[in-house]
Parts: sequence; structure tokens; C-alpha cells
Amino acid sequence: MSVLIALAALALLMLAAYRGYSVILFAPIAALGAVLLTDPSAVAPAFTGVFMEKMVGFIKLYFPVFLLGAVFGKLIELSGFSRSIVAAAISVLGTRQAMLVIVLVCALLTYGGVSLFVVVFAVYPFAAEMFRQSDIPKRLIPATIALGAFSFTMDALPGTPQIQNIIPTTFFGTTSWAAPWLGVVGTLFVFGVGMLYLHRQAGKARRAGEGYGTELRNEPETPDDIKLPNPWLALSPLVLVGVANLMFTSWIPQVYGKVHTLQLAGMATPIQSEVAKLTGIWAVQAALLLGILLVLVCAFGTIRAKLAEGTRTAVGGSLLASMNTASEYGFGAVIASLPGFLVLADALKNIPNPLVNEAITVTLLAGITGSASGGMSIALAAMSDSFIATANAANIPLEVLHRVASMASGGMDTLPHNGAVITLLAVTGLTHREAYKDIFGITLIKTLAVFVVIATFYATGIV
Repeated sequence: MSVLIALAALALLMLAAYRGYSVILFAPIAALGAVLLTDPSAVAPAFTGVFMEKMVGFIKLYFPVFLLGAVFGKLIELSGFSRSIVAAAISVLGTRQAMLVIVLVCALLTYGGVSLFVVVFAVYPFAAEMFRQSDIPKRLIPATIALGAFSFTMDALPGTPQIQNIIPTTFFGTTSWAAPWLGVVGTLFVFGVGMLYLHRQAGKARRAGEGYGTELRNEPETPDDIKLPNPWLALSPLVLVGVANLMFTSWIPQVYGKVHTLQLAGMATPIQSEVAKLTGIWAVQAALLLGILLVLVCAFGTIRAKLAEGTRTAVGGSLLASMNTASEYGFGAVIASLPGFLVLADALKNIPNPLVNEAITVTLLAGITGSASGGMSIALAAMSDSFIATANAANIPLEVLHRVASMASGGMDTLPHNGAVITLLAVTGLTHREAYKDIFGITLIKTLAVFVVIATFYATGIV
């Protein structure tokens, strides 16, 4: 019964998200409804101590990233930089390569260390402009961005700095470059099959006479009468963000050390910060600030008239996106604390093959919590010792466990209630009903990829 309660809460939230209801409202309703059916006396403490604690903690850490990412993306729109790059790309590659260009840009940014959420804000203006000029349905933009930002460069490509590739290192004693050849196999599978799927969907829409769309929301606001800047100049803020992010990631630990103690004159007690846990966030924030400043310096005359209105729009969008994601994060924390979740996690331990066991466990928990990093952290915290013991008994390198766990976390995590999916749809001005079907197509490809990697390891022995 406890398992059914947890699954029912998950089903309610997914249904609400798909039907277009606010996740900010329904995430606590679904989570606390499950608590009510489990232990009525725990509803109020669970709301304050678990849901709100996790929700506020998420906003505390990540709202500046959402805010700066939204402002950066809006300035890219207003400056004409997005239109300039799209025009240059189309002149070189042609209109039929719009999807490939967007996937590659997303992949470049995420592999460079830019947060997935920032990529959504930064790339959408380019994607909207390119899809409009290529007459590809706007509803395919989320799936295209998802393939570039939420898949192979998130967890498969060796060396990626995304958190989904970093978490396994603390459990298996590996590095971010673990199982490089298996990672390359997974990357090629996801990229190749994903592009085939997107082109197939675009072809079906073209044959049906479907264009970019008419009833559009949250469209980029590049003025029609501005002179487009040089495409290399337009590209420079994106390059700066990626390079600066890598540099700050290296510099920050050197400057602040492992633990930094803040003691100002008016403080009764000092504040200690674990720098390792904050380096990625601080680095992205600093890089985005530099990117924003560069756009302002290069195109202030162009964007000055709409700067106030544009930044207000960006702030509103960042508030909605961060609150959506934070609410879903709080939901996952409550569900993970219920007895039904623990029963399900224990049942998964009975799968005999260590790699298949790990893959199914991690992807299911990521799907239930709606978080790749959250589901993987829960799974590895509870079962990593068991995975290691069975892998050692079967002579399976721990690097393979790392790569399987990382890729599995990026499988079924992108269900309708996933925070990144909700943010992606909010930013692009689309609904689950309009665009989620194709995001789910990418989700199935990602989920299948980890089993392709497992089969490749058993068939060839390569790592």
C-alpha cells in the first residue's frame, strides 16, 4: 500500500503538469497528500521541515543562476545577436540543418560547464529565430534543446563537468573521465538516434503542411529594423561564458581554499562556506555576469530603448522557472522520505546482474524524484557498497559502474514533472500537451542508451 501511495502522488503530479496546471501549486498538494495517507500527523512537519526546507534551499543556491541566465538570454534577443548567428549559420549550412546547429550549440555549452538551466535561457532565442526562418514547428524546439543539453554531454561524454558525471566519483573513487570508450559509444548512440528522430518528426510536420506556428507565446523580441552585428561578435558572449566558467572553476578553489570563513565587523558569529560545493555555482554566476557586461558594452545603443522592459520580463521568467523547479525538488524530497519509496528501493536490490541492477535502480529513482542528480544520489548512497561488492565479484571495473550510473540518471529523469522540462517549456512558451511528446521520445532514447552501453561492455570488454 505504501508503494501505491508514493506512485499515486507521482502520477498526480505528472498528470497535473501535463494538463497545464501549475507545479508550484500541485507539487505540495501531491507530496502532502501522500504524507496524509501515510501518517496524517506528519503533514505539517513534513511541509515545513522537508518540502519548504528543500524548496528554499534550492532557491538559495540556484535562483541567481536562473536570474542571470534569463537576463543574459533576453539581452541576446534584444541585441540582435541571436538573429545574426542564425543568419550566418543558415548561410553556411542551409535551412535544413537548424536542428543540428541547435544541438551542437547546446552540447558545446554544457560540455563547457554551463548549467543546463542557463543553456535553456541562452539558446532559446537562437533556436526560435532559426526554426522560424527554416519553417520548422516551434513545438520541436524543446526536444531539440533537450537532446543537446540534457543527454550525452550531461552524463555520457567523458570528462563532462556536469554534476551527473561528478556524483559517482565520490562513491566509486573514479574521475569524470571514467570508462571513456563506453561513454563515447553512449554519446554516438544518443546523438545519432536522437538526430534521426528529430529529423523524422520535422519531416512528418513538413509533409503535413505544418509551419513554425501561429498561436505563439514568449517569442524573442529582436526588432526588425536593427542592423545585425558581425556574427563573430554576436558569438563572443557565448564563448566568453563557456571559457570564463572553466577558468573560474579552476581559480575559485585556489583563492578561497577548501573552506572559507566570512567574518565581518557586524557579525556575531562567522559564516563558513564549503567552497567545493559552491565552486560550480559561483563560477557560472561570474561567467554570466561577464557575458551580460560584454553584450551591454557591444550593443547598448541597440538595446537601450527596451532594456528596462526586457529585464523586467527576464526577472519574471526567472522567478517562474526557479519556483517551478524548486517546488518539484521539494516534492522529490518528501516522496523520498516515505516508507513506500524505501520499499521500492529495497525491492530493486534483488535484480541479480550488477550493471542492470544499477541502471534500473538509478533511472527509476531519478524518474520518481524527477531529478537525475537527486535520484542517483539516493540510489548510490543506499546501494553503492552492494554495487561495488557484486561488481568486484564479477570482475567489472568500477569505472563501468560510474558510467552506467551517470547515464542511467539521465534516463527517465525527464518525465513531465522534471524541473528542467518544466523550465524548458516555460521559457519556450509551450505546454506539455504541445511539446512533451517529442521530449519523451528523447527520454526513451536516453534510457535505452545505457543498456546499449552495458551490452557493449559485455560483448567487447572495452572500458
